[in-house]
Amino acid sequence: MKNKIALITGITGQDGSYLAELLLKKKYKVHGLLRKSSSFNTKRIDHLYIDPHNKTNFFLHYGDLTDSNSIYNLIYNIKPNEIYNLGAQSHVGVSFENPEYTAEVSGIGTLRVLEAIRFLKMKNVRFYQASTSELFGEKYNQKTFNEQSKFHPKSPYGVAKLYSYWITSVYREAYGLFACNGILFNHESPRRGETFVTRKITRFLTRKKLGLNEILYLGNLNAKRDWGHAKDYVEMQWRILQQKKPEDYVIATGETHTVREFINTAAKLLNMQVYWSGKGLKEIGYIYENNRKKIIIKIDKKYFRPNEVDYLRGNAKKAHKKLNFRPKYSFLNLVKDMVEEDLLLAQEELNKKH
Repeated sequence: MKNKIALITGITGQDGSYLAELLLKKKYKVHGLLRKSSSFNTKRIDHLYIDPHNKTNFFLHYGDLTDSNSIYNLIYNIKPNEIYNLGAQSHVGVSFENPEYTAEVSGIGTLRVLEAIRFLKMKNVRFYQASTSELFGEKYNQKTFNEQSKFHPKSPYGVAKLYSYWITSVYREAYGLFACNGILFNHESPRRGETFVTRKITRFLTRKKLGLNEILYLGNLNAKRDWGHAKDYVEMQWRILQQKKPEDYVIATGETHTVREFINTAAKLLNMQVYWSGKGLKEIGYIYENNRKKIIIKIDKKYFRPNEVDYLRGNAKKAHKKLNFRPKYSFLNLVKDMVEEDLLLAQEELNKKH
């Protein structure tokens, strides 16, 4: 039996790297779309790369979701069985500063991939679109969001992803493509980008523990998110494409925690106690060092989004039933995994200084 062939856009990201690992273990040939950059951005997948002159099932190709020709040529040449479109400008805050680029990559980029599949008459290809809980935005008196919940995105990123969601649905219905959306709620890991709030927290606190940091500036500490582990979620991406018919799925843990809770949990794992005082922009987080109060967290209004989403909690009953979705990581274990990895990195940094 021939190896299945998968193409992953966004392969250098958190999800792309975990998905590549998963598919390689399942004996896939994995091809990744790699955006040309003046600096190397492959550290999450360097451990997977083998010189193509040697026998390997892992291949990287330069291309870009803003370039139709590179997408068409790549899909035509490798003839994948499955395409996982994970590539995007994925930072919500940045999307307010770069809305046009976000729309181009996170929205129209999806159309380019679908158009390539349609134009090349590759109806046997299975297509996965990485969607997001940012589609929902408003709570509308709902405690949880599922596949039937109303969409109301509140950022350029959410709007771009909403276009991707609907164009995937349209191509499924109009052209009979096996095309699916995975509406994934927040999922984190030690490979999360360092500008995302969860990773900012674990990096800061682990470095603070070793005396390498002073103050962390954050935005909305009351924002509630449904946080899962990326390893659990990429397996669902694969399972979505193994079903008999194409459908859309919400993937979520079903529980929420505030940013403040995330901080407190990470600190506790490091045997630190963060105390809080003040409200709004004047709120501070502090610890005691040698019986002296030391402020370590302050609020900076520049980290508030122009349009805040205060609450996101998913209902993954459909995924539980049809995909047998059973998260292996609890919230505590997710934070623990991130803290342990960042503590190792902080220790390496400290060792270099001495």
